Amino acid sequence: MKAAVLTGLRRMEVRQVPDPKIEKDTDVLLKVEKVGVCGSDVHYFETGRIGSQVVIYPFIVGHECAATVAAVGKSVRRVRVGEQVVVEPAVPCHNCDQCNRGRENTCFNLRFLGTPGQGGGCLCEYLVMPQECCLPTQGKLTLEQGALCEPLTIGFYAVRQSRLPRGADIAILGAGPIGLSCMVCAKTEGVRNCYMTEKIPERVQIAAQGGATWVGNPLKEDVVAALLTQQPLGVDVAFECAGQQETIDQAVDLIKPGGKLVLVGIPRTDRISLSIDKIRRKEITIVNIRRQNGCTQATMDLVASRKVQADFMVTHRFKLDRIQDAFELVASYKDGVVKAMVEM
Repeated sequence: MKAAVLTGLRRMEVRQVPDPKIEKDTDVLLKVEKVGVCGSDVHYFETGRIGSQVVIYPFIVGHECAATVAAVGKSVRRVRVGEQVVVEPAVPCHNCDQCNRGRENTCFNLRFLGTPGQGGGCLCEYLVMPQECCLPTQGKLTLEQGALCEPLTIGFYAVRQSRLPRGADIAILGAGPIGLSCMVCAKTEGVRNCYMTEKIPERVQIAAQGGATWVGNPLKEDVVAALLTQQPLGVDVAFECAGQQETIDQAVDLIKPGGKLVLVGIPRTDRISLSIDKIRRKEITIVNIRRQNGCTQATMDLVASRKVQADFMVTHRFKLDRIQDAFELVASYKDGVVKAMVEM
C-alpha cells in the first residue's frame, strides 16, 4: 500500500509499505479515506520531536481520520464491512492505575496513532485498529466531518474540564483548529461572550464568521487592553490554544480573580513560565488538557445534530501525492490555512 512517510526534517515522501493485517479477533481493517493534518504532526515534521517523543526515521504520522471498514476479525460485532467510521486514535491498556481511575487519556501504556514509540500513523491507505476505536457514523456524518471529530473532541474535552458556568465570558487565544474547536463547543454550553485572539488575518475573519463575539489581532493592537475595555473585570475562563509564552501571559492578564486558565496548546519548548504574583493574587486555577478522555461519541453526536458545525475549518484539500505541499502549507501558515485535509 501507499503511505506518506516522514523521512527527515521537513521531508515527506510517498512510499510503498507492507499492507497491515488483522492479527487479533477484535481487529478491524480500515480503508483510510480522509486525514486531517494536525499541529502535532507538523511538530514532528519541523523538529522531529514533541518533548521526549523523538521520531526515528522513516515514520508515518497522522491521527485524525475517517475510514471505511474493509474487513473484520471473527469476534468483531461493533462494525460491519462497508460501514464508515470515525477512528479514535488512542488505544489504552484498560489495566493500569490510570485506566482503573477512568483516566484512559493518561494511560501508562497508551498507544496513540502517529506517536514515536507507540505506533505509526494513519497517513496510509489501510490501517488496523481494535474495534473499540472504530465508531460508526451511521450515515450521519460526511467523511470530512468524521476526520474533524478528532480535533473537535479536544475542544469538547477542554470545555468539559473547564466546567464553564452558564453565561460565562471566555477568551480563546489562538484561532487555529483547536481554538476554533473550543469556540464551537463552548457555544453549546451557553457562553455569553467568546473573545478570541489570532495573528493570521484570514483566521481572524474565519473566527468572526464562526461565531466569536470579538477577534483581536495582537500584531495590530494591544489585545489585552482592547478586550478588557469590553470586559473590564476580565473573563471567567481563558483557553490558551497557541502554545506560546506570549499568549500564556496574555491569558493570565485577561482572567478575573477566581477564574481558570486552561492550557490546551502544545508549546514547542520544554518549559514555559507563569507570573506567580499574578496567578497567586488572582487565585487562578490552572487546568492542563491531555488530548481527550471518552468524548468521541458525544462529539460525533453534536456534529450529527448540527449543534456543532465545523465544516468551515477545512480550508485546503490535497491528494496523497501532494503530501509535502500540505505539510509545508500548514507549517508556514500560508494562504490562511486552518485545516488541511488529505484525501487518501
